Amino acid sequence: MLLGCSAAVSPSFQFAAVMSMAYPYRIPITHNLFWQKHGFSLHLISISISSKSQPNRITSSPLRPLVTSFTPIKSNSVPLVTDTTSGNINTFTWDDVVRLSQPQPAPTHSSDLSPFFDKIQLCNRGSELQSDFLQFIIEDQLVGYLHHGFVDLLRRFSDVFIFPQSNSHGSRFRNYVTLHESLKTAEDRTRFVAEVIRCLGEEKVIPGIRNELYPVVSSFGSQVYFSLERAAAPYFGIKAYGVHMNGFVERDEEKFLWIGKRSALKPTYPGMLDHLAAGGLPYGISCGENIVKECEEEAGIPLSISQQAIPVGAVSYIDIEGFRYKRDVLFCYDLKLPDSFIPESRDGEVESFKLIPVKNVANVIRKTHFFKPNCSLVIIDFLFRHGYISPECLGYLDLLQRLKNGDCS
Repeated sequence: MLLGCSAAVSPSFQFAAVMSMAYPYRIPITHNLFWQKHGFSLHLISISISSKSQPNRITSSPLRPLVTSFTPIKSNSVPLVTDTTSGNINTFTWDDVVRLSQPQPAPTHSSDLSPFFDKIQLCNRGSELQSDFLQFIIEDQLVGYLHHGFVDLLRRFSDVFIFPQSNSHGSRFRNYVTLHESLKTAEDRTRFVAEVIRCLGEEKVIPGIRNELYPVVSSFGSQVYFSLERAAAPYFGIKAYGVHMNGFVERDEEKFLWIGKRSALKPTYPGMLDHLAAGGLPYGISCGENIVKECEEEAGIPLSISQQAIPVGAVSYIDIEGFRYKRDVLFCYDLKLPDSFIPESRDGEVESFKLIPVKNVANVIRKTHFFKPNCSLVIIDFLFRHGYISPECLGYLDLLQRLKNGDCS
């Protein structure tokens, strides 16, 4: 069944930003969504999950001090731009999702995919700011980007980072950031950089330390130069990878997607809509292993079912905000679930689940900002592959190309 390929009427809502100085280095902003209620109804399956303990993360014993050139940051240091992903509890309910998911009469100017373009653009901000960043080079390979202001904060760690102004170090690059030449192994680099991240985390420069490591690579599957704390990944502009799974059910030739609502206790995007199972790709685990793990932890999907998940491609985006340069690649999976399957959160990261017709999920993406932004990209990819967006829709090829923005490698 094709979507109407028509422009949806946006719901009436507004954003109210409340700003406060929590500390000298970061300004948290809280958004509240307000919308008018619409007299629609739709029978959907809803599963509520009680909050449970947070999932176990990679932990390690405290490191002995490795950085000797440490100087506390003063209160007049350059502040970072607000991290809009945290402290933002979205208060909409499933009733709101149901009402706004209802199809509306197609306008005369059909074939308008502009709401989907808007959601892609939301994940690809700040392209005009790329000149504010220096390249991060390891062994003459580009592995990331660092903001000039963030680089200034790293200069005190002179036994970890160096800042060549020319190719005097034998590199083909000029004016870049690299690691001290004494750090020759991945293990040493990981340990010393981890101590820097610990310092910056204590100073609230890098919030939300998760004790989960991401590999630092020039491209997927290539040499791992060292491992970096997940929360620090966008500050170093490294390529980060994840897995997202569309869990769907077929009933009477109609497809339904299981959608999760994130726990209000999540440090990022609390209370927003999400996939049935998804997660970042830590160091030392394959995509297939990770999707099985996330299926069990986030939705209680047994191995006998989750191992049937099919890899179907990838989407990518580049999002620049403040000191952060996100270069993410998401590997997409589809899993057709038994009609009788009911998801159950095992790690407390999902508050509840709901089974929604795919065409209605598309309407939610069109008309609201309820979904965690990068989930919209994966679902739009699903709409393409399952025939809900057709070549007759104006902008079809352009939209398809924009799902892989930046260096999808």
